[in-house]
Amino acid sequence: MCRDQLARRLAAATLLAAIAACDDRRTAAPVATPSSQAVAAASPSILGVAPGDAAIRFLERRVKDDPDDFMALNQLAARYLQRVRETGAVNFLDLATRAARASLAAMPEAQNLAGLAILAQTEQASHQFTAARDHARRLIELAPGRSDPYAILGDALVEFGDYDAATRVYEQMQQAVERAGASPIDLHTRLGQLAWLRGDVEAASRSFSAALDAARETGAGSETIAWCQWRLGELAFAQGDYPGAEGHYRDALATVPDYYRAVAGLGRARAARGDLEGAIALYEHVITILPEPAFVATLGDLYELAGRHHDAAAQYELVGQIGILGAAGGNLFDRQLALFYADHDRELERAHALAAGEYAVRRDVYGADAVAWTSLKLGKVAEAQTAMRDALRLGTLDPRLLYHAGMIATAAGDRAQGRDYLDRALRLSPSFDPMQARLAQQARNGSADNSHSG
Repeated sequence: MCRDQLARRLAAATLLAAIAACDDRRTAAPVATPSSQAVAAASPSILGVAPGDAAIRFLERRVKDDPDDFMALNQLAARYLQRVRETGAVNFLDLATRAARASLAAMPEAQNLAGLAILAQTEQASHQFTAARDHARRLIELAPGRSDPYAILGDALVEFGDYDAATRVYEQMQQAVERAGASPIDLHTRLGQLAWLRGDVEAASRSFSAALDAARETGAGSETIAWCQWRLGELAFAQGDYPGAEGHYRDALATVPDYYRAVAGLGRARAARGDLEGAIALYEHVITILPEPAFVATLGDLYELAGRHHDAAAQYELVGQIGILGAAGGNLFDRQLALFYADHDRELERAHALAAGEYAVRRDVYGADAVAWTSLKLGKVAEAQTAMRDALRLGTLDPRLLYHAGMIATAAGDRAQGRDYLDRALRLSPSFDPMQARLAQQARNGSADNSHSG
């Protein structure tokens, strides 16, 4: 057997073994330990392909019968990646990557543009931004008329914090979309995200609304429509329009029932409107769909505010357990974990190490914010100030960023600037977070009292 044939067989065997492993995990009984029981109970969707997904099962059988069928492998990878978008389940991401690599082993990239594109998309979703960037550039060399490589490349540049370069790439994407008469949905969502990061909320709203209109007009998949509705909800929430946000989240849930992003968003909106029990019920539900660390942590905060301290402690412990288990699959949750530890004054050295390690590569404004916040909690005020300047460099109107900036300025002795940042955060969205917004209000009132007494 020649080397190329061996490589193809190995890639196919790796994929088939991963599929079998997922099936085994889905049917096997969990190990009887408290932490594994909690994670398994909270996460049925991460334990393999849904039995009813006939298309995935069909394609899996097809590639098992013919491991060199690169077109079937590409379709299978795309199906897996769509399941990631729908459920957030990371096992599908691993399967998508394996299927894409098996496709490229069966047919080289020059004759397999679809395989190269899907591999770059899985790398982007896996936070392998350098690999995604490089494969997107290669795809542009091979097919400069396509629009999707520009989307992948621009997204990677956003994660690297190179927003000017990303803007130029999205301009090229727009030209490719217009030349090909392709759907503008992906272009609108990216322009909306850039506008949001730059503090232009009106432009962001127009772009996300245009994406939603295009998705409806072109008959895009229901998850695409629901994502646009959810994103409009996030935009409304960050501006303190909680009834409007709730409406968008409900629209998303009408489009895709149990859409995990919208369930969590609706929970936040209910908490912001004072319905603590309703928020708890929604977060209890969302962690049965996807036990993402941020969701579990928020449920813990809601329990704490409701006086259910034992339940809160259990959720906080579960965050750490999920982080340990998730670390085996990469660094997808590093930023969530860093912020959780900093928010709750736990494992602060680890929190800072996670944030700083990620920021060494992923130098976006939210990475800078994570470094700033974890630095402050360690008492590294000068480092926090430097990182916070980087986090605010685009003028992003995110109340959480402004809250962090206010706490850092106050710690540095500039109470007037600290109070200004806290005022801005609370004016934007008075209940931006169930726990942290209360702390922001306390800090703002303390700063005001101190200024009056002086």
